[in-house]
Amino acid sequence: MSIVRNSIRKRTIIIGRHVTSVSLEDDFYNALKEIAAARHLPLFALINMIDADRRTSNLSSALRLFVLGEARNGRLPPART
Repeated sequence: MSIVRNSIRKRTIIIGRHVTSVSLEDDFYNALKEIAAARHLPLFALINMIDADRRTSNLSSALRLFVLGEARNGRLPPART
């Protein structure tokens, strides 16, 4: 059995008029992009919506929790293969 490493990458994003960075695993970032596309939103718009509703001080955690919530509620788009 081989172990696939899902690297955490730091990504620069704009929230409102502020530049910040988030550290996310590739799978979470890709899921965010797929959710945004399924909702016909630019990725930055989805991230801004998540930021506005977040209940945690850490944006990276809020993004992960959003993806987890979408998965638990069966709202993730089908995975691309």
